[in-house]
This record gives sequence, C-alpha cells and structure tokens, in this order.
Amino acid sequence: MATLTSDLIRLNNLQLASKLVSDELMLGIQTSRRSGIGTEFEQYRHYEPGDDPKRIDWKLFARSGNYLVRESATESNQQVRLLLDLSGSMNYDELGISRLHYAKILLASLAYLGYRQNDQLSLYGLQNGDVQALVPPGKQSFLKIVGTLETAQASGAWVVKQPSFPEFSRKQSELLIIASDFLQVGDEWLHLIQNVAGPRREIVIFQILGDQELDFNLTGFYRFQDLETGREIELQADAARETVRQTATAYLAKLDDALRIPHVRLIRVRLSDPIGRVLSGFLTGKQL
Repeated sequence: MATLTSDLIRLNNLQLASKLVSDELMLGIQTSRRSGIGTEFEQYRHYEPGDDPKRIDWKLFARSGNYLVRESATESNQQVRLLLDLSGSMNYDELGISRLHYAKILLASLAYLGYRQNDQLSLYGLQNGDVQALVPPGKQSFLKIVGTLETAQASGAWVVKQPSFPEFSRKQSELLIIASDFLQVGDEWLHLIQNVAGPRREIVIFQILGDQELDFNLTGFYRFQDLETGREIELQADAARETVRQTATAYLAKLDDALRIPHVRLIRVRLSDPIGRVLSGFLTGKQL
C-alpha cells in the first residue's frame, strides 16, 4: 500500500483515484475465483464467535497471524453511510494537498469497495453543523456519490447546536464512516457521535490532520487564519511551539478517552499518510 504517493492524491479524476486505491487493496487482502461469466470477489473479515472454523483461511493465518474468515460479495449487503465534513477547516492544506481532497478520495475509495461488495451506499455532508442527505441509497449510488464528492465544497463554521440524522431511527445494522478533522470549539462532534452510537451501528471516524497540526515544526513569524471564521492572528512560531504542541496533545488525548465507547473506532490520519495504507489498516484492524 505504500506505493500510493501524493501524485495519486492530486488526481483530479476522483473515480479513477478511488478505483486505483481500491484495486490495490483488493490485490493485497482479497482473492478472486471464476464463477460463471464474471469474477466473484471475496473479502476477509476477522473471525467472530459463532463463525464456522472451516471458513478460516489458515494459509493467510500462517502469513499474518490473524484469524480471517472468507466472505463472498453476495453475502455482503450492509448499509454503509458516508459522512463528509464540509466545514471551512477542511480546506486546510499542506504541500499542495488539501484535507478536503484527501477525505474525498478516502470516502470514494470506500464507496468503490462497498459497491463491489453490493453494500447499500449513501452519502451525507455536514456543513454549518447541519447534517444533510446528499445521495440516498439506490441504483447507481456509487457513481452519484463520486459525482457529488467531486463538486462538494467546504465553508463555514459549526452553527447548528444539535444536528441529527433523521433516518437513523431504523433498526438495521449499519456502518457509519466519517471523514473529518474532528476539530471542535466545544464538544459538538462528541455530542453528535454519542447521539447516533448504538449496538446496531458501527461508527468509524477518520480524523485527518496535517503534520504541522500535530508536530508544529514551523520557525519564524507567521500569520495564521481560522478557516471557518476568517479571523487572523500573528505569532512567532518558535515562541508558541511548546504551547501549541501541548494544547494539541491534550486535545487529542481527550478525544481518545471520550471515544472509547462501544461500536466507535477512531483512526487518526496524517495528510502525508498513503491512503492505500490507511484503508488497509482499517480493513485489517491494524494500526498505522
């Protein structure tokens, strides 16, 4: 997965980029077999109590040390909801790579994988703190999701105090995948997650951050702008370095602690991380 570079992330063709990422994942963690006219792909998932031990791929276990169970594409009909944060802070970029574009390729790649597995796909956007349904599940949902992601723009701050998913009252097992910087003024993101978390809903959060947001290795005098409010502040980076690092570390530790709740998984991603490796870690349960 490490072959994915910033050149791929900069691809303007989102459908092509997502297919390249997903095909690389399929080569790494899936097998295929001939079945009639076409090829039926299989995916792997971790062994769970109640699974037939005969379905464990023992050859893969010998190589990886993980108990993985084969699951054919026809067995997967999961409800997968994708949520893209469209607040202004998603326009942050480092070395020409924006957080928003990184998130788009990440979600498009997951949508392509879901499409290959016959999952029911839908797309939501969060703008001004309000959750909006962008693409409902249905025929050609993958192509509609890619088209919507390509034109989506980020702006504004979190305004709505208590956003909700009106369709999330259905008693159906589903997967909610969120791509965001997960930066908040108060605890608005945490409140949203706590409101929708439940035993029938697995939530995966990809928190996308820049290297400088995490490491803050800048030197010299800078003018910083809040991408959501437009407010600016001038700082001597060297003098503020330790304060910024301590504040960031404390905030991330708070998130880690607050999100240790059932059925919620937080995956912290850097803009410099290859997307293929990020998704491989997500699918196999391994940390970056």
